[in-house]
Amino acid sequence: MAGQQTMMIVLIGISLWAICSAAPTECHFNSQALCEYEGRHYSMGETWMEGCLQCTCLHPVGVGCCETVHPPVDFPPWCQVRVESPTCKVTLVLASDPRLPCIPGEGNSVDPSHGAMNMKLAG
Repeated sequence: MAGQQTMMIVLIGISLWAICSAAPTECHFNSQALCEYEGRHYSMGETWMEGCLQCTCLHPVGVGCCETVHPPVDFPPWCQVRVESPTCKVTLVLASDPRLPCIPGEGNSVDPSHGAMNMKLAG
């Protein structure tokens, strides 16, 4: 019995690694989940999309899901990440006005929510 459990754990690890090996993403495993989504039943090893998650049936031990979105991790505090559904497209937008794109870089080092101060010193 212990050998079967060990083999199942190894299989789960390999399956989740295979799903997410293309790029670092966050993965989740749910031992209580059923291999079913929107009325369709899945067999061992079959995958499906749930929003921006790619899920794999690991029957009879549960379901493993990995995010397909790769959000940026290094951006200025006045930017925020927006994930568009159902395309899962990731963009940076201004936190002060999410309708506008946020383009980090040397020329954009001032927080736009405070405006630019164009003051000259007398002298």
